[in-house]
Amino acid sequence: MISFQKIFGKSDVFYDLLESSASHARQSVQTLHKLLSDAAAPQNLDAFTALRREDKKITQQIDEALCKTFVTELEREDIEALANALYKIPKTVEKIAERLLICSERLAGADFSRQIKLMDSAAEVVFTMVVELRKKMHLERVKDLNDKIQQVEGEADKLVVECLRALYTTEKDAVMVVILKDLYDLMEKVVDRCRDAGNVVAHIVLKNS
Repeated sequence: MISFQKIFGKSDVFYDLLESSASHARQSVQTLHKLLSDAAAPQNLDAFTALRREDKKITQQIDEALCKTFVTELEREDIEALANALYKIPKTVEKIAERLLICSERLAGADFSRQIKLMDSAAEVVFTMVVELRKKMHLERVKDLNDKIQQVEGEADKLVVECLRALYTTEKDAVMVVILKDLYDLMEKVVDRCRDAGNVVAHIVLKNS
C-alpha cells in the first residue's frame, strides 16, 4: 500500500489539483457527447475552450506547487507526467469539436456513437483512477482499472480500422474521406490519451507499492 503521507506530505494540494484535472478531462468528453447527440447543444467551442484553459491553469498550479512543496518517494517527474497526460485529453477533444463545427453540414447523418461510448468509458476510468489515488489504491485495484482501460483502447483501435475500411471502400467523395479519417483518428487518439494517463497512475502505484 502506498504511504501517501510520505509522498505528498500533509498537503492535499496535489490530490485536489490532479482530481480537478481528471474531472475536466471527463467533462470535455461529456460535452463532446452532448454536441454530437443534442441538437440544442451550443454550436460553438466556448465550453471546450473554457475546459481546456482551466485545465491548463491546473497544470500551471501543479508546477508552482511542486516548486514550493517538499516531495519524497513520489518523484516530481511522476506528478508532472500525470498532469501533462491529463491535459492532453481536453486539448484533443477541443480539436475534434473544432473540426465537427467547421464541417457540420457535411457531417449530417454521420454516426460517431461507438467512438463516443469508448471515449466516455476511457475518461470515466481515468477519473476513477486519479480519484482513488487519495484513497490509497491497492495494486490489485489499479491493475484491474488499467486492464479495463487497455481493453477500451484495444476496442478503439479495432473500431478505427473498421471505420477506415468502410470509408475507403464505400465513400466516393474525396473531401469526406479526408474529413472522416481525421475525425476517426482524433477520436481514437482521445482514448490513447486516456490510456497514457492510466499508465502513469499505474506506474506511480507500482513504484510506491
